[in-house]
Parts: sequence; C-alpha cells; structure tokens
Amino acid sequence: FDWGEKEENAFQLIKQKLCSTPILALPKGSKDFVVYYDASHKGLGAVLMQREKVIAYASRQLKIHEKKYTTHDLELGSVVFALKIWRHYLYGTKCIVFTDHKSLQHILDQKEFNMRQRRWLELLSDYDYDIRYHPGKAT
Repeated sequence: FDWGEKEENAFQLIKQKLCSTPILALPKGSKDFVVYYDASHKGLGAVLMQREKVIAYASRQLKIHEKKYTTHDLELGSVVFALKIWRHYLYGTKCIVFTDHKSLQHILDQKEFNMRQRRWLELLSDYDYDIRYHPGKAT
C-alpha cells in the first residue's frame, strides 16, 4: 500500500467535505443526476449526486433470501433499489448510473433473463438511465 501526496490530498478533501456544511445539497432542477451504488454480500449502498454535490445517501442490509443472489443479480438489484428510492428525483429525467460490475453495462444485450431479472428490467424501463462502468475502488 502506497500513501503518497495524491492520496493525502484526496483524504484531506474528503475530510473537509464531510466536516463542512452543508453535507447534503438540494437538487437544482431535474438534470445532471448521477447515481453511484455498490453491493456486497451484506448490504446495498447508493449515493445520488447532481453536479458533483451529494443530494442523498441510501443503504440497507440484504434480506436473507437476497444473500443467495448471484453477484450479477445483486448488482442489478442495487440499481433497482437506488432508482426506486429516488424515483421522485429521477422519474422523467435522464440519469447516469455508475457500476463497478463491468458486465452490468451490457445487461440489455443478454439473450436470456431469469424471472427476477425480467421483473427488474420491466421496472427499470420506466427510467431514462445510462449504465457506465467505474472501477470498484473509485465507487
């Protein structure tokens, strides 16, 4: 592990942003929304941002049956969780969803889906979103 000037500057910036007010910003208009999310075998977490300002955080533990999901389904379920919870911000507007699960960018290119994926993709069809890859250590 290498801790250089770049890492120290990033750490100081995070400390400053977390300690200064306001931590959360109010949305300005209905454009430029970005969702970052992540899933683990313990829970789901997401951040809604607009123009590099945090609008909201959301997280929850996995339900018992969700702990059996494949990684692909967990990641897709996280997108559904985030878009549903912030529906009042995101419905009817274009947003970008960043994932650290590279294959999720191509979810709509799959030829076959399980029933859970079909249900979730039907729900996601209500939204105007673009899934983009963002390396895991950055999300």
